Amino acid sequence: MDKQILVVEANSHVGTYIREHLERESYACTLDHLGFSALNRLGEQQFDLIILDILLLDINGLLLCKEIRHMSSVPIMIISELDDIITKVKAFDYGANDYMTKPLNVKELFVRVRALLYNGRPVKNNFHHSLNLKDITVDLDSHEVFVNNKQVELTKKEFTLLTYLIRNKNIVVSREQILDKVWGYDFIGTTNIIDVYIRYIRGKLGRHTPQKYISTVRGIGYIAKE
Repeated sequence: MDKQILVVEANSHVGTYIREHLERESYACTLDHLGFSALNRLGEQQFDLIILDILLLDINGLLLCKEIRHMSSVPIMIISELDDIITKVKAFDYGANDYMTKPLNVKELFVRVRALLYNGRPVKNNFHHSLNLKDITVDLDSHEVFVNNKQVELTKKEFTLLTYLIRNKNIVVSREQILDKVWGYDFIGTTNIIDVYIRYIRGKLGRHTPQKYISTVRGIGYIAKE
């Protein structure tokens, strides 16, 4: 069976270029331009390697790398125009297995891909369908939320909102972003609805712990802090 490679690249031309060259080498290649979309793919399909751009449109690629590494042992190759040592060190600290700078040399890319795919132990994509924030565990399969191993009863909308915030943990998300991703672009109403649901979630989590998970960023939106 062909090795399955997921390419997460913001630039469609660069992404297509990588995919076409990998497919010529008989790799099965899936291309995605957004980080959260790629993260969802990982929950649905097994991959043997991820090639990950840093400068994505919806999330910093390094944070996405860290999130993937919490959930899976799949090899990750970072590709980026950033060539500074601080970024490279952070990439490896966050779980990357390799780092290539752009513009990419195709021959070098193939050598590195083969090394990650075939050197060492076979890697299983042990992707756990759960998210974590401090002592919160969100089970994405059963749609259950636990705080300190105690179940928290959330409505479907509350669950979706909390999941979105945790996927974006340590990142400030605006009310407009939340409204778009959780309620949908066709929602008719104001962003005040978000404040109401945040209050509901805080109240339900607060029954099990005094710890605060979601902070308000005045004038912007909210952040779920690790």
